[in-house]
Amino acid sequence: MTTTKNSPLPLDGVRVLDLSRVLAGPWCTQILGDFGADVSKIEMLGIGDDTRTWGPPFLPIYEDGTDGPGESAYYLGCNRSKRSVAVDMGTPEGAALIKRMALEAEVLVENFRVGGLKKFGLDYESLRELNPRLVYCSITGFGQDGPYAGRGGYDFVAQAMGGLMSITGTKNGEPTKVGVAITDLSTGIYATISVLLALRHAEATGIGQHIDCSLLDTQMSMLANQAMSWLVGGITPGRLGNAHPTVVPYRTFEAQDGSLVVAAGNDSQFRALCQAIERPDLASDPRYIRNAVRVQNRDTLEQELQNIFGQWQRSALIELLVEAKVPAGPVNNIDQVFEDPFTEARKVVHRFTRDDGVSVPTLAFPGKLSATPPNYRLPPPRLGEHTFEVLRDWLQLTPDDLERLVEHKVIADRPGS
Repeated sequence: MTTTKNSPLPLDGVRVLDLSRVLAGPWCTQILGDFGADVSKIEMLGIGDDTRTWGPPFLPIYEDGTDGPGESAYYLGCNRSKRSVAVDMGTPEGAALIKRMALEAEVLVENFRVGGLKKFGLDYESLRELNPRLVYCSITGFGQDGPYAGRGGYDFVAQAMGGLMSITGTKNGEPTKVGVAITDLSTGIYATISVLLALRHAEATGIGQHIDCSLLDTQMSMLANQAMSWLVGGITPGRLGNAHPTVVPYRTFEAQDGSLVVAAGNDSQFRALCQAIERPDLASDPRYIRNAVRVQNRDTLEQELQNIFGQWQRSALIELLVEAKVPAGPVNNIDQVFEDPFTEARKVVHRFTRDDGVSVPTLAFPGKLSATPPNYRLPPPRLGEHTFEVLRDWLQLTPDDLERLVEHKVIADRPGS
């Protein structure tokens, strides 16, 4: 694998062995791949990553609107910038092949159950003896130790056990999960940060380390100010719908033709809001003059504001508030998000054209790095697409070696095998 000579990437030369699947691990390795790491995604023959079948929709989509026998939108969202290697880890020869790859890697990312890789000789303790510089990142539901270490974990479970669902949803409604797998995504980001920190240490010392990332640890850390309300004040936060527990007004309101968000995060913004809607008396009212008292009197203030906002067309109201430097915006559906001029101006979407002519959209890395921007070199791979290529690159296997492994059903001989 090569990169553009004039555009060196910060992770050029770093080999990542990706033994993860679904979302948290693949999210981590996709970011590493975007910035130059050579990521080899190990997948089971004929099965591959679980999310390949999590659909519809699937690509390609034909002219009549039907899906082709391809990859799911879910899989495509977290697996670019990688090469797929189809290996039967359940065979001794397949496990030995992956172990040889681990000895050539700087980073290994896995999300097996605790102890699940030990029988293959691919656990951290086994590999550290052979590759001391290896940064080995384990992603699980509940961590490598503790009372729940033996359990499997999914994002939904972590959102429930980690308290997020208890503060999400309407006040009198049921606990609600977030509309995307936010705990998986956050864990993938924390795993990426941890890998980069460990790589920095390994470069300085020659010694790698084991990184233990769990969904529940991550979800608890992401409670942020809500957790601090409990830790500092003994307050158990509850569900407030779209209102904020400690800032008012900071919620959704209804205009004549749709919903909008108004987020007056401080007293000066509240005064600007009142001035813009020609109600300066609200800003000077003792019940609302400071945020702390607005929180105590939120019901009367928010109802007053709703009565005013309900007389406006949404776009005109947002324009008025933005002009007054009051943070506000429409509540968009997903299709409206991608029709917004922001999306094109900020290059939120990157499109690949695969070698079969299929266009594959993907959401770009959001950080805009001036000197080392990401390089989306590879579209999400088809199952086993790069098996021969990677094994030649990493292990210098010969054509005869590869054909023997295919004959023994250890590796795939073509994409999809």
